[in-house]
Amino acid sequence: MNETRNYILAFALSLAVLLGWQFFISGPQLERAQQQAEQQQAQAEAEAAANGESVLPTPDGSTQSNATTTAQPGAVSAVAGTREELIAASDRVKIDTPSLSGSINLTGGRIDDLELKKYRQTIEDDSPTVTLLSPAGSPHGYYAEQGWIGAGGKRDGLPGADTVWSVSGNDTLTTSSPVTLTWDNGEGLTFSRTISVDEDYLFTIEQSVANSTGGDVALFPYSLVMRQETPRTSGFFILHEGPIGVLGDKNLMELTYGNVKDDSQIDVEATGGWLGITDKYWATAVFPDPESAINARFSYSGTGARDNYQTSYVGRSPVVVPGGGEAKSVGYVFAGAKVEEILDQYQQEIGVDRLELLIDWGWLHFITKPMFYLIKALYGVLGNFGLSILAVTVIIKILFFWFANKSYASMASMKKVQPEMKSIQERFKDDRAEQQKAMMELYKREKINPLAGCWPILIQIPVFFALYKTLFITIEMRHAPFFGWIQDLAAPDPTSIFNLAGLLPYDPSVVPVIGGFLSLGVWPLIMGITMFVQMRLNPPPSGPNAETQQLIFTWMPVVFTFMLAGFPAGLVIYWAWNNFLSVIQQYVIMRRHGVEVNLLGNIASAFKRKKPDEGGAKS
Repeated sequence: MNETRNYILAFALSLAVLLGWQFFISGPQLERAQQQAEQQQAQAEAEAAANGESVLPTPDGSTQSNATTTAQPGAVSAVAGTREELIAASDRVKIDTPSLSGSINLTGGRIDDLELKKYRQTIEDDSPTVTLLSPAGSPHGYYAEQGWIGAGGKRDGLPGADTVWSVSGNDTLTTSSPVTLTWDNGEGLTFSRTISVDEDYLFTIEQSVANSTGGDVALFPYSLVMRQETPRTSGFFILHEGPIGVLGDKNLMELTYGNVKDDSQIDVEATGGWLGITDKYWATAVFPDPESAINARFSYSGTGARDNYQTSYVGRSPVVVPGGGEAKSVGYVFAGAKVEEILDQYQQEIGVDRLELLIDWGWLHFITKPMFYLIKALYGVLGNFGLSILAVTVIIKILFFWFANKSYASMASMKKVQPEMKSIQERFKDDRAEQQKAMMELYKREKINPLAGCWPILIQIPVFFALYKTLFITIEMRHAPFFGWIQDLAAPDPTSIFNLAGLLPYDPSVVPVIGGFLSLGVWPLIMGITMFVQMRLNPPPSGPNAETQQLIFTWMPVVFTFMLAGFPAGLVIYWAWNNFLSVIQQYVIMRRHGVEVNLLGNIASAFKRKKPDEGGAKS
């Protein structure tokens, strides 16, 4: 039992060290590197304007550079400025819906100004709303664009990034009033683009071409998402941020910005599907009609002053516009918050393939998603996500009651036979084989399963990770309050016991070197105490390594307290509540099995210095 338990503890400690390294070492280093990169970026932008190049896939799959003397699809504006300056410098069509505000740039017909009305940058009521899309040339330029290309990628006579569109009819895009943009190329082709939007985050874009020439014209629709600069990401391995798509046989493609930058260009043939760029809570993606055959591409172009990341597709089948006739093509742009219910709705209504994977459910999705649905359902009843987490903990306890009951019953039996185990160790202290044999006979006679005590640890690991994933990735948990000082369950406990939870006027986290370890909130401390109490209920370790094991058991709660200080508060509350319920359950079961539980004495003994003759078996 001891060896098996040690393996599990070693795994748990290894996991703790890994997560601790991420939060206390790798995370801060990454943040400092990103800050330095941002400073260098700002300096470079001050010296030279961003001037980029876009490379779209062609219908036949060949490479066609769109960088020419005239502006091309996705080409980055050479004009640099602030977001506000660039928006004010161009004629625009306003966007105003219950979920979105912003505008469409009439130069290029791009959706490049978008804010999310329902989400703020911080938990403060007067905090600015979240900005998603911004014009090319502005800091963090990010936009969606649609258009046409000819066979082989030819662009002559077709609208591009410098095309100035006219507005027909409505001059404000709302859920009930689409807008139509038109442009005449002066050579017999008139292009129209009708843009509509729903109450959430889906733009439907119908492109049509009227042909007054004497012959047929074959054109191919394209759509792209362009992002300028490498954005700051969370840098945590459980969350994907960057280029993403679901494309036919390739299934889910999750690429880092580094992947795309290294490869420059990644091409995929698919039917339907989608691709775009995702952040932790927000995303922008483009997709055609589900039955359309497309050539998709993830690409990178660097200009020295700015990195440009692009996801795009071009239809493989031409839209033939007959002479004297008209033809059209429909595409979609998702730009907004990754709300599971909304993504599922689009997936069902439009038939787009697995759009739900914009949310990174991870390889434990079969646990993560049901847990999310359960928490969400309980929220509908309780009205508080924190209370939902507490209720989920109780439900998990009920579901795994049989395993936990067997485990704690085994622990109780182990505690009852501690004197006999001690006697065996003394009798065979010089013969390890005989000692193990005698122990196994004791277990068999008393019907003790030494492995049963491992179940609580084994069960809790995947449940803990799934809950952590749910709290970390789902926007429903973002800025979700609990009670008191916990106003965001997805963020760490904001208090610190080292300034008496804010009573002392200083920030311990700014202390050089050790500041990261001083951001220890009240809830992590409660969690550590409950973990310590639970471990004092367990039978004391025995054997030649008992003293070392006891030392591990004593210090593990301390280590986990500091480790979980940087975890989401909702997860820490879950762990503390789970520990508290486990203490009650274990205490009751042990008493039912006739074990005298001197919990206060066990706790006190942890702080007493052992005498040399006490050995490692007492606690």
